Amino acid sequence: MPAYYAYAYPEPKGFGAASGEPGSAFYSAEMREFILPYDTVRAAASPDDVLLAFLQTTYEAAANLGQWDRASLERADGGAGPPGPGRPRPA
Repeated sequence: MPAYYAYAYPEPKGFGAASGEPGSAFYSAEMREFILPYDTVRAAASPDDVLLAFLQTTYEAAANLGQWDRASLERADGGAGPPGPGRPRPA
C-alpha cells in the first residue's frame, strides 16, 4: 500500500495514542509510525492541505509529547527550518 508516514525517535510516551489528521490516518503499532494512505491524499479536493494536516498534526504530537523546545525549532512566521533570504531570524 503506497502511503505517507511520520514517526518520532525516540518515540515519546503516548505518541501512538495521539490523533493524526485526516481521519484515515492511523498509528501502526507494528511499524511504530503514523500512516496516511496515498489514496486519501490523491482523492482529496485539496491534496496539499490533507498532506500538510497529516504532517502538522503528527509533528505537533511528537513535539508536545516529547517536550521539544518548539520556540527554538520553529520560525516566527510559522515555517520550519532556517530562515531563507529576506526572512528575519526570530528574536
